[in-house]
Amino acid sequence: MWHNEERVLDADQWRIEAQAIIDDVKAHVKDIRISEELQSTNSSIHLNLTTLENLKFCVHVSSEGFKITGNQHDTFTNTENEIYETPYGLLNSISPMYRESFGNSLMSKLNKLSQSQ
Repeated sequence: MWHNEERVLDADQWRIEAQAIIDDVKAHVKDIRISEELQSTNSSIHLNLTTLENLKFCVHVSSEGFKITGNQHDTFTNTENEIYETPYGLLNSISPMYRESFGNSLMSKLNKLSQSQ
């Protein structure tokens, strides 16, 4: 990843990037949306995430990756420094039901593919 001071997108582009992330994982979480409380900048954006286990997190998304900043939506209470390169790595780490949902989805797609051949 890039140095944490590097600014790669403007605030509007971060919203577009965040929406792509949301669209990619929304089937495997209870809820995920852009934080309306925490302002996006030209270097990051925050997502409010609720897992299938009904656990709530605030996730900071930047050029460094994905970092949990709080155990509630719109918060900065977490001092954990682990940064995940992808949303999948983060979700895999915090949500066993994500792993199950993603695995089931993958198996379903593979079954459909094998049946169409």
